[in-house]
Amino acid sequence: MSADVQFRVRFLSGDEVALGPGKVSLLEVIARTGSISAAAKEKGMSYRRAWQLVDTMNRCFREPLVDTAVGGRDGGGTRLTAAGEAVVVAYRAMEAAATEAASRHISAIARRIGGVR
Repeated sequence: MSADVQFRVRFLSGDEVALGPGKVSLLEVIARTGSISAAAKEKGMSYRRAWQLVDTMNRCFREPLVDTAVGGRDGGGTRLTAAGEAVVVAYRAMEAAATEAASRHISAIARRIGGVR
């Protein structure tokens, strides 16, 4: 059995989770698909749940992370703002730096994982 290591950093704003791994993943899918609905479907959640997560992020940050345009002649759509793109890049860089910094300790613990006693 091998170890799977996951850092779970969450940023809180009062009682709300402003950002965490699930929200960053949702932002990445929104950026790729240009749609909250498509992102929700890909992530296996309802549109309502995805919209709630986006709304929470937009309320918690000083600048909105996601910008939506209502449909119409040009079709509407959703995109990350410059702040949203910066937050995703910074979060993923933080994860990579934390993993690298802790790699020796991760290896020491991972070597001890396995088997059932």
